[in-house]
Amino acid sequence: MLLIRGLPIDDPLPPTADSGYLHGSWKEVAVSTITQLMIATSQALTPSRIVTLEVTPLFPEIVSPPDSVTDLASHLESRREHIDLMLGDAGAVLFRGFPVRTAEDFQAAVRTSSPELLSYTYRSSPRTREIAGVYTSTEYPSAEEIPMHNENSYAHAWPLRIWFYCHQPATAGGATPIADSRSVARRLDPALVKRFADLGVMYVRNYRKGVDLPWQEVFQTDDKAEVQRFCDEAHITCEWRGEELRTRQVCQGVATHPRTGAVAWFNQAHLFHPTALRERVRKTLFDLFGQEGLPRYACYGDGSPIADEDLAAIRDAYQAEMVNVAWEQGDVLVLDNMLVAHGRRPFTPPRRILVAMTDSFQPS
Repeated sequence: MLLIRGLPIDDPLPPTADSGYLHGSWKEVAVSTITQLMIATSQALTPSRIVTLEVTPLFPEIVSPPDSVTDLASHLESRREHIDLMLGDAGAVLFRGFPVRTAEDFQAAVRTSSPELLSYTYRSSPRTREIAGVYTSTEYPSAEEIPMHNENSYAHAWPLRIWFYCHQPATAGGATPIADSRSVARRLDPALVKRFADLGVMYVRNYRKGVDLPWQEVFQTDDKAEVQRFCDEAHITCEWRGEELRTRQVCQGVATHPRTGAVAWFNQAHLFHPTALRERVRKTLFDLFGQEGLPRYACYGDGSPIADEDLAAIRDAYQAEMVNVAWEQGDVLVLDNMLVAHGRRPFTPPRRILVAMTDSFQPS
């Protein structure tokens, strides 16, 4: 008897770095493997000689061009359904070897999947707009690590897909780590997951001059009335104190994917909580502003604190699921933003990664 474990037996084969897409199914691989093993051993396989093959799906899935002339936009157009299936399963697809050379090439490729590229409003990090719908990746100092997160999971609406394009890989470092948000949830204590699901997360932000992002950059306007309108529509409580602003918003702790039904860990409590800061910085901010006045703060939706040890467990779960994507020039990585979180490793400049977001979603 031959035990083959981990193969989605009737699923089509995934793409490979050498051949783009293969035809057939995992079943054919299994039959071929059995045959080769029997030939190699020249013996019948008996229950006393069980062979276990552990097959781990690619993460991310890797797709290369079928020939030297196919551009990414036309490939995405022709393989739309297959790529949708891969994203629903693995949650991450890396396109490598396609001739993507400029921000315009990247924009054109993304638009074949979704014509509407989203603007980056209600920001939590500094970025620069390159062309319509295309932005620089988060502009934090190169020596800093950006923790794992799902884009805009601190809000009531978010992109279902986020796209990354490597225009220039870093001299050293600079990988983009990714992690399956479904697996992160499974690693956590079920009682903790239920608490986040039941209570949600409250995000408190204090906007003041010279500390963190100014409200004008976050909301992409200088008009207080426009900020008020945005907050009212997004169920954000806002309080003006002259030119300073404080906002509160309660959002989901976990989320159910609208297309796959998968339950994913989906919040940024571990980023907004002061334990995300270095101890010296945290102490200084507490001394200056107190807990209520911190630039960012996270607690449960009912206002109760999140235990430090629970936040540590969340970070440990991300770490355990983390896979580094080391960039090559021209790479395009697309993530299902609900199923897969991302971050950034420190790097030696220069490094230039561009980002686009598509498929806006707001739970009913």
